[in-house]
Amino acid sequence: MSRPEGRKPDELRSVRMQPGWSKYAEGSCLIDMGDTRVLCTATVDETVPHFMKGTSMGWVTGEYGMLPRSCNSRILRDASRSRPDGRALEIQRLIGRSLRAVVDTRALGERTLLIDCDVLQADGGTRTAAITGAYIALSQAIVWLREQGKIKMNPLLSNVAAVSVGVVENEERLDLCYTEDSRASVDMNVVMTTGGKLIEVQSTAEGAPFHRSQLLRLLDLAQAGIDQLIDLQNAVVATLQ
Repeated sequence: MSRPEGRKPDELRSVRMQPGWSKYAEGSCLIDMGDTRVLCTATVDETVPHFMKGTSMGWVTGEYGMLPRSCNSRILRDASRSRPDGRALEIQRLIGRSLRAVVDTRALGERTLLIDCDVLQADGGTRTAAITGAYIALSQAIVWLREQGKIKMNPLLSNVAAVSVGVVENEERLDLCYTEDSRASVDMNVVMTTGGKLIEVQSTAEGAPFHRSQLLRLLDLAQAGIDQLIDLQNAVVATLQ
């Protein structure tokens, strides 16, 4: 039951987070998790959606997309599609929810932070890598806002990171690459904050149902991985101050 990279069942892929990757964005991070590579950029917009106007509160939202040759076969660009990509819409909503859960929007002021997550190369776990890297881009944009004197308090309440777990060949595994994900009998994406508080759990049995006890073991496995990712995030964010 060896894994493609020779990893142990509870071992993350190699992780690299490069902040400040984009010249023009207020915040950015290029994140590599194994062969999955996602560019996350944060844009400060001094407006809010119409439903937030006059509330003295800000907004955080996300967008997600995959470059045409981020996969084995070419993906159509949005402009070429006859209808929106439902998967991309689902993921960008997940990214927005995950980031808003760790931001004090009142301390942010009446402005929007827009996080774009563009998949440059996909090998499983693109949504979880996007959330983990988006936190770095968001953090850098907040440092920029404070340096510009636009906000006084740090609106970040916690870290947020995400990882996949699953059952492949009857083995519970952390951080699935594509070949594992495509063969998994249970596939789960987990989003957590510092201290293991849950934001979202997306779990599916691809064949036979699985027991609650296995769900709990997979959550523990995910938390162990997310704790490592948060430690890496904190080391990167410390360089931004």
